[in-house]
Amino acid sequence: MNTSPVTGKTETISAAQAIVECLKIEGISNVFCVPGESYLPVLDALYDEDTIRVISARHESGAAFMAEGYAKSSLKPGVVLATRGVGAANLSIGVHTAYQDSTPMVVFLGQVHSKFRGREGFQEVDLDRFFGHIAKWTVEVKDPERMPELVQRALRIAQSGRPGPVVVSLPEDVLPAKAEMHFGPALMKPKPKPSLQEMNNVEAILSTADKPLIIAGGGVKSSQAEQALIAFAEKFSIPVMAAFRRHDCFPNDHPLYAGHLGLGTNQKLLQTVREADVVLALGTRLSEVTTQDYKIITPDKKLIHVDIDHDSIGKVYAPNVGIVADLQETLQVLSEMEVQCPWLSWAGERRDDYEDVSRLDLSHNDVINKHIVAMVAKRLPDHALLTNDAGNFAGWLHAFYRFNKKHTYVGPTSGAMGYGMPAALGAKLAFPDKPVVSFSGDGGFMMTFQELETAVRCNIPIISLVFNNQMYGTIRMHQEMHYPEKVIGTDLGNVSFKDMAESVGADGYQVSTAEAFEQALDQALENKKPCVIEILTAKEQISVSSTITQIRDRAKGK
Repeated sequence: MNTSPVTGKTETISAAQAIVECLKIEGISNVFCVPGESYLPVLDALYDEDTIRVISARHESGAAFMAEGYAKSSLKPGVVLATRGVGAANLSIGVHTAYQDSTPMVVFLGQVHSKFRGREGFQEVDLDRFFGHIAKWTVEVKDPERMPELVQRALRIAQSGRPGPVVVSLPEDVLPAKAEMHFGPALMKPKPKPSLQEMNNVEAILSTADKPLIIAGGGVKSSQAEQALIAFAEKFSIPVMAAFRRHDCFPNDHPLYAGHLGLGTNQKLLQTVREADVVLALGTRLSEVTTQDYKIITPDKKLIHVDIDHDSIGKVYAPNVGIVADLQETLQVLSEMEVQCPWLSWAGERRDDYEDVSRLDLSHNDVINKHIVAMVAKRLPDHALLTNDAGNFAGWLHAFYRFNKKHTYVGPTSGAMGYGMPAALGAKLAFPDKPVVSFSGDGGFMMTFQELETAVRCNIPIISLVFNNQMYGTIRMHQEMHYPEKVIGTDLGNVSFKDMAESVGADGYQVSTAEAFEQALDQALENKKPCVIEILTAKEQISVSSTITQIRDRAKGK
């Protein structure tokens, strides 16, 4: 086989080899999988390709989360492979996460032999239909000679427009078949610009503003528009808020940063949106969480919505100006506007409120969670990358940690449990020189704990913080809100995550004080090995703002 990544060529190879050639052309260097007999020819082709590393995971959901975390960090497609219906079902949570998070991903799934289709063959599932609702595109490759065409199309769709996951179904009889294969060039992503009329419309609206606000989303990161956003915000002195779990799209230490729109956001920060009269939604789909159940952007506000995806414009709110364009190009064009800025005091007030509620002033009365965030902020360099799982423990991270550099945060806007640690593995592979730390609760961590062995086996040194309060804390909180004291299904047993870590060859620590955590973190940073720091926390302090007792009292009307 000719392994040169030259494009526009033709050669006779197997369909499986053609898949690997397409990945090479696109510059893919890591793929994630759980091996399966239905796609053995692809694994064999990868064995012969030394430019692509294969990370074999313990579970397909872990593999998918690794690929998603890698893609979010590297801005290259995350590639994951699994077998037939059972492997596909296991990794579907990762596909859903990539879909809601707008993350480029290509999923290759072995499929039963073409002659067995429709007979309920072994592990048979109609994969393209199964994923149709949660993938950007699905396809089954039935002709070997079309493999390059369809795989390169999958890679293009995954990365173009609003990025997302694409699922490619591979019947096992197609993969070993040889044919004359034709390969096209690597993707050059389209970067459309706003029209002159659109720029004039934005200028007209902004000229009427007294309290403008930017809500910046994942499109800033996928367009690599972080610097352009800083320049735009500075030119017009407009405060910037980050959409849900997009903290690092704008430096949190910047005088124009006004906070994060997430779960449990402080009311002072929400007041910024309530008072705004013009909202510039940049690269955000204005999700349920960002908009606080679709309530905070009210009809009295003028909305300027910019997104690379035409379906996102007007999907939730009809904009006064809707622009379908690349965000970096848009910000450069809009920076040419001539607008007076009478809102300087407004921008300063919004920053003051953010400083007030996010300050990490500590006292002995503060719960250990806040001390942990303070210690992480103190010990880690600015370029360190943090990931988080789903759960209330993340509230302290979101409220108090400041992400001051780009590419320093990876989190699931889908709220998928089990995400944090596997995503950290993917992020570490994307940025091997960055310290990478994951935040998880005991419930979520246990769902994908087995991938810690993957970290050990593949020598991927991450630090996993596990907040152990022996319960599904977020669900317990909602139980207490709606059915106080009627606790069912949310209590968990006693697990030593320290011992579990050590059992797979990772370093393990168990701490219950800030001082002990500081020592463990320093040791973990020095050792540079896969590591778990288990943090014992109390059930009572169930969220940043409330205890269980306080929630019960409110529910009972006390």
